[in-house]
Amino acid sequence: MSLDLPEREAWSAPSRFRHALWLLARRDLRVRYSTSALGYFWSVLDPLVMAGIYWFVFTQVFDRSDIGHDPYIVFLLTGLLPWMWFTGSVSDSTRAYLKNAKLIRSTKLPRTIWVSSLVLAKGIEFVLSLPVLALFAIVTGATIHWEALLFVLGFVIQAVLTAGIGLIVAPLVVFFRDLERAVKLTLRFLFYASPIIYGLSDLPAGLQFWAAFNPLSGIFGLYRAAFFPEQLDWFSVAIAAAMSVLFFGIGMLVYKRTERAVLKEI
Repeated sequence: MSLDLPEREAWSAPSRFRHALWLLARRDLRVRYSTSALGYFWSVLDPLVMAGIYWFVFTQVFDRSDIGHDPYIVFLLTGLLPWMWFTGSVSDSTRAYLKNAKLIRSTKLPRTIWVSSLVLAKGIEFVLSLPVLALFAIVTGATIHWEALLFVLGFVIQAVLTAGIGLIVAPLVVFFRDLERAVKLTLRFLFYASPIIYGLSDLPAGLQFWAAFNPLSGIFGLYRAAFFPEQLDWFSVAIAAAMSVLFFGIGMLVYKRTERAVLKEI
């Protein structure tokens, strides 16, 4: 039930922001699935198809004895599901300001909310896809460990990282439209440069150190530790946390420096 105007005016600024953030995230989810017969299942179908393809290629066609861990389908999903959250949020952020130009000009909401709502909506999709991961874990007999509690830490770090990158990309695309294509190409490269179809420990010793500076390495390690504790590398987690905070700080700086110019441009 909606509140009347006096009650709304009595809300604190953080409360209004949280309420608006939740409404926008719900709107994004409803718009995405309003004309879809399968609805929610589309959010897990893409990573399931990708996981199925890589599982078939690396278990039925080629010998993957030197990468990943069994059950390999669970190993894949613990990397692919958070990857879909990351890549979906960053891709949608390239259109966040352009797509909502009229609303941005006509409301007094903090402009960060247009990126934050995308990250939240995709994060909700990620959480809703976890039962699928649990189902495959049960079917394949994967053992769950106490490190599953680290899922929460992985979620928080990834949310900060994704929001930071989104805040960098969203305003810059307004001025440099070609950046949208560049982001898509970068994400395609980043997929193979991130430990998704392989683990950080599968890399040669000389590459593991440098791969740890990809913040997704530490984040995916936190998720995978639930079923594969040996994938947890606290050095890469510390790097991921530090780089996430750094990206978020840069994102806020870019947002503040470009806010007025963005309003004029859109």
